[in-house]
Amino acid sequence: MSTPPSPPNLLAGRYQLERVLGTGGMGVVYRARDLLHEAFGEPNASVALKLLGETFCACPDAHVLLYSEFAVTRSVQHPQVVRAFSFEVDIDQQLAFFTMELMHGMTLDRLLVECPEGLPWQELQPLALQLLDALAYTHWQGVLHGDVKPANIMLGEQGLRVFDFGLGQGAAQMAAGLPGLSRSRLNAWTPAYAAPELMAGGALSASADLYGAACVIYELAQGQRPGTRQPDQPLPRPRRLPTQCWPALRTALAVDPACRSITVAQLREALGTRRRPWFL
Repeated sequence: MSTPPSPPNLLAGRYQLERVLGTGGMGVVYRARDLLHEAFGEPNASVALKLLGETFCACPDAHVLLYSEFAVTRSVQHPQVVRAFSFEVDIDQQLAFFTMELMHGMTLDRLLVECPEGLPWQELQPLALQLLDALAYTHWQGVLHGDVKPANIMLGEQGLRVFDFGLGQGAAQMAAGLPGLSRSRLNAWTPAYAAPELMAGGALSASADLYGAACVIYELAQGQRPGTRQPDQPLPRPRRLPTQCWPALRTALAVDPACRSITVAQLREALGTRRRPWFL
């Protein structure tokens, strides 16, 4: 399937596109009105709608890749993960797309711009725990996110939402033989958050997701990214992170994946500890 540079305003006779919410390496996400639900009096008839971007629209299996992302997202039912609704095809326009919940709030990359010194621990800790809860659950479900970074995490009234599984993969989808994303098609990873082994062409893993999450937490606590390092190069403890939490986060940030001897769940447990009162 192919897609014109600008999609029509109405898809499948039902979804009216309103504006672009975001763009990524694989697709474009729009805010859209679901006119069918609106006609039946649904008060919240707006959705987020994802189409393939121009980079992928000419690929012969592009629509299958988009379905793979939808299937991976739909398989994860967690309060801190975006909900996928339906995969559809506009036959007349030859456009595949899927819909998901419309999230309200700001992405963490925007939050970091507003908080250049990082967040106080009492504000950061619940965000870190929600992020790690979401990833621990996705891994338990056999799903890898593949692109954990601030721009793919939304903060709203209901807490965090992790979204954009376009570079991810699920065990069920792999078993079904659905095609995955070939990194040779584009420069997929964001270097500041991608595990070094991914940048070197290695396979996606739960450990790579852990590294990305640890980079996000470090930046939230320090106001700066960990940056590119050599395996033996020390990393300073983030100024907002309690001392007792640093060993676990430092391990999750290990450049050598063999030294990343901790899981997402274990990092969550380490960051969930309370500070000891000073008078004990």
